[in-house]
Parts: sequence; C-alpha cells; structure tokens
Amino acid sequence: MGLAEWYYAEQGQAVGPLTREDLLAKLPRLQGGDTLVYGPGMSSWTAARHIPALRTDIRDTIAARPPTPSVRRSDEIDYQITGDDMQFVEIALDPGEMVIADAGAMMYMTPGIRMETVFGDPSAQDQGLLGKVFAAGKRVLTGASLFMTTFTSQGPGKQQVAFAAPYPGKIVAMDLPQLGGELLCQKTSFLCAARGVSIGVAFTRRIGAGFFGGEGFILQRLTGDGLAFVHAGGTFFQRRLEPGETLRVDTGCIVAFQPSVEYDIKFVGGLKNTLFGGEGLFFATLTGPGNVWLQSLPFVRLADRIHATGGPRGKQTGEGSVLGGLGKRIGGR
Repeated sequence: MGLAEWYYAEQGQAVGPLTREDLLAKLPRLQGGDTLVYGPGMSSWTAARHIPALRTDIRDTIAARPPTPSVRRSDEIDYQITGDDMQFVEIALDPGEMVIADAGAMMYMTPGIRMETVFGDPSAQDQGLLGKVFAAGKRVLTGASLFMTTFTSQGPGKQQVAFAAPYPGKIVAMDLPQLGGELLCQKTSFLCAARGVSIGVAFTRRIGAGFFGGEGFILQRLTGDGLAFVHAGGTFFQRRLEPGETLRVDTGCIVAFQPSVEYDIKFVGGLKNTLFGGEGLFFATLTGPGNVWLQSLPFVRLADRIHATGGPRGKQTGEGSVLGGLGKRIGGR
C-alpha cells in the first residue's frame, strides 16, 4: 500500500490525503482524467490525465466504463474568423445566447443584439456584491478594465456580433472542453468567449517568475466548457510538450498554455548575452506535459521597434550614421 500523499479537488475543496490506489479508485466516479489532483513532486493542481504516474492506470480503470453524462453550462455558439493579418471573428447567436468580451473589442453587431456593461464576472452565477468587487479587482491586476461587456441575442433568428483583433496577428478559437476545461493565457491575449466561460487570474508560483516574469507574472485563467477566443501577434504556433520536455521562450511570446505545463523564469546567463544579446535578462521555461501556444510578434516588441526608430517629431534619428547604427546594435534593436 502506498503512502497517503495524494489529494483531489471536488466542488472547489481539497479531499485527502489518499494513497495512490485509493485515488485511482475514486477517479471514475468523479471526472476521470479531468479531475484536478495534487501529489508528490507536483508544484500545482493538475488534471490527472496529465500526470505520468497516474495516466496508464486511469486509461485501464475507466476504459470499460461508459462516460458520465455532463450538463453543458456554456452557450454553444457558432463563429467564423475572417481576414489574414488583421482578423475579426463574427459570432452568430441564437435567441437568449450571450458572448462576453473586454471593453473596446466589438467591431459591429446586428440590431437584435443587446449590449450591456457588467461589473465583475458575467459568467458567475449568484455572485454577490463582494464577489463582484473581488472579481473586478483581480481583473485590474492584469491591466484590464473593471468592467466587461456582454452581448445578448434578443432578436428573431440568428443575430451576429463581431470582435476585431487589436493589432496584426491571428485570432484562435480555444475549445476549453477539449483542453481539460482550463487554460492559462497572457493577460492581453483574451478577446471574447461564450457565456459560461469564467475569466480569472492566475499567479505564477515560482519566485523567479514572480520577480522577473514581466508580461508573464500575472496570467489570465480561462475556465469552463465553452469556446474562448484569444489573439496572437504575428504568426501563431502551437506545440505539444511531452512529459519532462522543456522549451525556453521569450516571456512576451507566450500566448497560452495548459495548467499541466510548468512555468518558470530563468536568467539568460553570460556577460555578453546580458549586455549585448538584446533578448533581455530573463526567459521563460515551459516544461511538459501539455500544449503551449506562442506568438512571433508580441505587441510590446512591436511598440519598442516603432519607438526605437522615431525621434521627437517622428523622424528617424541616427539613420545611416555610424553612431546611429552602433547604438541600435548595442541596444539589441
């Protein structure tokens, strides 16, 4: 019999400690491999199917059992993404369906759509005033507005509302049920989501990430069983990390990753790298298992390039001169 070192989450509460055998016996009546668990050597709560020590036994234990029916809470929306480098997503809503978005993202909507500004999390049910204040306060930490905007279909038949990307890049639809019901994303990546998707805050647990993470210190947590749309600057890239596989990434290039992926910040190292590398002092490390989504052109990098080429009156300074070229090389531009 193993040691009682395992815990699982049920209705927001930690249950345990349990032995590994007891945990595997309880998983089928819960959510199987999607149940969040915590155990030896882990730094965060993770879906059981992403843990190598449990994965094989989970497959053997629940393969012969029929799936447990679940009730979908999120609205099932239809969408179409249009454009190449400056995209927008058009969402079609049946009567009563709703989509939520950050303020200022809407591009157009048909007359049957009712727009409303909401304080707090629109997807939270029976949320009191204190809960709304707490949710809004967490959004402020990510640099977002205290308010979110809801768009509800109240007209006959299908109604449309569209949301535009804030800068050149790609809009990506994230099907949260297919991703384990949870996704961590860069604080500026979220664009819109179906009602039922909750937008919260996730803090990195590592000291290095906390002090030096820059854009990646405070992350947005998307949870639910509906569609969420995120925006990536430049070219969008998805990569699957196997257990123990590590990828070193510029912090601004991270769009999103699954909670099973371990996130930390590391020092670049080396005097020449530090002074002349132009890549900053720190980079992020992502360790599998799980999926990560990256972008080739973070908005901060784009803004830095524009600022570096502009003088007080918008003219380029040092262009063509030896000093100007040398200055840009030293600065890593």
